Amino acid sequence: MRNGIFSVARLETGYRPGPWDFARDEAARIDAHWRKCQAEKPKLFDGRVLLLRDGEFLNTAEGAVFRGDFFETDFRNFLAWRDFGFPDGEVYNCFSMAALRSRDGGWLLGEMGSHTATAGKIYFAAGTPDPSDIRGDKVDLAASVARELLEETGFTPEEAAASPGWRIVVAGQKIACMQQRFLDLSAQQACARAAKFIAADPEAELARLHAVRGVEDLDAVRMPDFIQVFLRDAFAASEASYPSG
Repeated sequence: MRNGIFSVARLETGYRPGPWDFARDEAARIDAHWRKCQAEKPKLFDGRVLLLRDGEFLNTAEGAVFRGDFFETDFRNFLAWRDFGFPDGEVYNCFSMAALRSRDGGWLLGEMGSHTATAGKIYFAAGTPDPSDIRGDKVDLAASVARELLEETGFTPEEAAASPGWRIVVAGQKIACMQQRFLDLSAQQACARAAKFIAADPEAELARLHAVRGVEDLDAVRMPDFIQVFLRDAFAASEASYPSG
């Protein structure tokens, strides 16, 4: 799958359980890596997560569609696969993100807490899909967005309305499915309210919210590449909408 940013009308993601050769073949190495990670960050939890195979973009009569099938594995396997440099190139970390925007145009991104696996990184509310997102033989990434938005920021899906369609950024073995959501608060109000929510939760995933208004606010070190790709594209589209002269 080629890298880039793409627009689709909808996602069609299924659940197809099956073994993962990487997890089986590298079990001893994975366990050693997990013990090291837990020694550094004791709050890491080895839950179950979903990873994607067979992702593809299709053109249909109803518009462009992204399709793929998820399988279930332990978080320790996912973490090792990521930290070992994604040795199985047929597998993708596909996740949905709440691309949250304030009333006055600021994009609202969370800074991950120090106890998390991605401490200090800055990106939209998101999480690797897990078994709670499985609906029969489907995986509901829209439900994952709504859950992560509420859990991380305290904003409900009802007060942060979703726009139709998705923007998808493919960056190596990462597939970020962005659902734009609009909050009827200024960026300052949103950050202040999120700060109260975060302070009230001793296990909060986020340390704080950041408002990003232009390329000068991008952090090349702490913002993953796929976030920078999405925001640069959004800023370029905004500038094109208001030509000078």
